[in-house]
Amino acid sequence: MVKITKEAALEYHQNGRPGKIEVKPTKPFHTQTDLSLAYSPGVAFPCLEIQNNPDDAYKYTDKGNLVAVISNGTAVLGLGDIGALSGKPVMEGKGLLFKIYGGIDVFDIEVDEKDPEKFCEAVERIAPSFGGINLEDIKAPECFYIEERLKKNLDIPVMHDDQHGTAIISAAGLKNALEVAGKDIAKVKIVVNGAGAAAISCTKLYVALGARRENIVMLDSKGVITTDREKLTPQKALFATERRDVHTLEEAIKGADVFVGLSKGNVLTQDMIRSMAKSPIVFALANPVPEISYEDAMASRPDVLMSTGRSDYPNQINNVIGFPYIFRGALDVHARAINEEMKMAAVHAIADLAKQPVPDVVNEVYHVNELEFGPDYFIPKPVDPRLITDVSAAVAKAAIESGVARLEIKDWDAYKDHLRQMLGQETKLTRNLHATAALHPQRVVFAEGGHPTMMKAAVQARQEGICQPILLGNPDRLNRLANRLKLDLANIEIVDMRADKEQGRRATYAKHLAEKRARQGYTFEEAYDKMYERNYFGMSMVEQGDADAFITGLYTKYSNTIKVAKEVIGIRPEYNTFATMHILNTKKGTYFIADTLINRHPDQNVLYDIAKLSANAVKFFNVEPVIAMISYSNFGTDDVGSPQKVHAAVEQLQKDFPNLKVDGEMQVNFALNKELRDDKYPFTRLKGKDVNTLVFPNMSSANGSYKLLQALDPDAEIIGPIQMGLNKPIHFTDFESSVRDIVNVTAVAVIDAYVQKIINKNK
Repeated sequence: MVKITKEAALEYHQNGRPGKIEVKPTKPFHTQTDLSLAYSPGVAFPCLEIQNNPDDAYKYTDKGNLVAVISNGTAVLGLGDIGALSGKPVMEGKGLLFKIYGGIDVFDIEVDEKDPEKFCEAVERIAPSFGGINLEDIKAPECFYIEERLKKNLDIPVMHDDQHGTAIISAAGLKNALEVAGKDIAKVKIVVNGAGAAAISCTKLYVALGARRENIVMLDSKGVITTDREKLTPQKALFATERRDVHTLEEAIKGADVFVGLSKGNVLTQDMIRSMAKSPIVFALANPVPEISYEDAMASRPDVLMSTGRSDYPNQINNVIGFPYIFRGALDVHARAINEEMKMAAVHAIADLAKQPVPDVVNEVYHVNELEFGPDYFIPKPVDPRLITDVSAAVAKAAIESGVARLEIKDWDAYKDHLRQMLGQETKLTRNLHATAALHPQRVVFAEGGHPTMMKAAVQARQEGICQPILLGNPDRLNRLANRLKLDLANIEIVDMRADKEQGRRATYAKHLAEKRARQGYTFEEAYDKMYERNYFGMSMVEQGDADAFITGLYTKYSNTIKVAKEVIGIRPEYNTFATMHILNTKKGTYFIADTLINRHPDQNVLYDIAKLSANAVKFFNVEPVIAMISYSNFGTDDVGSPQKVHAAVEQLQKDFPNLKVDGEMQVNFALNKELRDDKYPFTRLKGKDVNTLVFPNMSSANGSYKLLQALDPDAEIIGPIQMGLNKPIHFTDFESSVRDIVNVTAVAVIDAYVQKIINKNK
């Protein structure tokens, strides 16, 4: 568990710009025309459109993506009634979570009013500004009245997350925990310790899932809630029991199947858990100190299924698994409410997600390889990228089917693609790459088959239909690794290049290489020895047609890989070198950067080739290349060193390819700012064009630039390195490449292989 100190927390909130959220403009604002459109006089036109049709507010304003997080500060976290202003940091934090997980804009609004009537009046007056309202940290029982009144009087989604967020996540967890335990929700005995807003809402949802009221015992600070107790609130009366012989938690929990704690820390003992039924389910959700510690609960008996509200233990009941996506789905159909159907849809979507194979990004964050549905994993992790698609879509669909949606979604696949792209999980380019590769899957050799990341990528690429993987490595070792990683290697070919049965293939490959490189001093014996190396053997498979493409790079130094590629595969005859590029998908656009890997100190002839290679590679991705040749000077302001080399390469390119949009040498700021470039250098061949391809004067500047941009913008997607100029599809990875990175490069390699087949066929 990470220990948070007061000093660290205060520094976090104070450092730099105070607070955790800000408002940013979404439209251009630099010119007088921009400002006239944004405000007077242009703003009058959308105002009049909204006057004629109020629903047009969703069309012309941020209403459809704007949620108010509203509190009066009467029940702030575990701090109690500390007042509206004191609760503001929590509301800002909620706004941050809405934004980073759901892409939803938030205004946090602290209302200094404890009277429920006046509080509701204030919220009702400001409601037209928003597409939804998240009520937060309002004490019971007032929160029940406030939510019900606002839901009744407003035509936008209203949800008190302290109630329903916890209910939805815990209900999903309970559904799955019961499945793991092999128990029927209609038959289990449930003890709920706590009778506040969250406890009442949770228990209501358990009943909606199938739990029977007569099997539920609820306790508050006075003990078991019974029907003979005086002055019961209507909410507590729902779950009052008539069994007067049960008064304490110790008595109530005997023989129970489920304990749900929404109360205070350290009220549940090991002996109490031992008194429960077989495979007991314990949800100790008090935070930060649970009703019983995870360690004590697990030590009490081996069959306990445990969940807490803390991130440092398995099966965390965390509201962030729900509220960003519930509101996301509701907003996207312009819903009038968040109803019971939408809540239940969220429950099932969250529960179902935990049963699916876990994405590699989740395993990486939690430093595990073996997350699978069972006692230690029956609730999805908050970082699971599928939550936004699965839960949001389920909620949106339930809103449409239950009749509270103003807008109907027709294409659900397109909607999910939009959600992924919105949060930077996936871009249009990536989707097109994967879809195109899946149309013509090729045989791809993965050199480091025994590397966990490479193996996962190969399995994922096969699952997505991108390729037919071939893993190089010892079959026994690879199968042991696959079992440990819970990966299915069915239908994946494993080639043990060191096995005796491969002797004939090694000899064939060696004979071909020795003949091809005889003038470079190669003998058959030397070539045969080299075939015990994965890069020589794997590239030879492609060279001889036993495979279509090759992926390598997680282990091997680039210098060695480059040498082998030149020897075995060779450079295309129309070039004198080969190169690599990286593609950067940023919020500003897609950029192609070369040469990031191969040519350390290119002269003007190599730069000429790199630019030609880049132009063809960009066209390969169905993009018209607009190339800026980069240096530290602009168009001859310095005539020695790298500027001179770049200048000479540009001169030759423009002479040989009069229609190619290429110019330089120029500084990066002039390359990326066409207004600045066109104003200062109106003669450029790139006038009026947005540059999408940057060719750098050496490998250090190209490699450093793309990695700098990657470090500065974590949301930018990097695809590459992409090989350009070899005779066959041999592609490289970085040693720090993720599974996603390798799958992306695999898709490029597959398309490359297919295109080369078509070209060769038409020759």
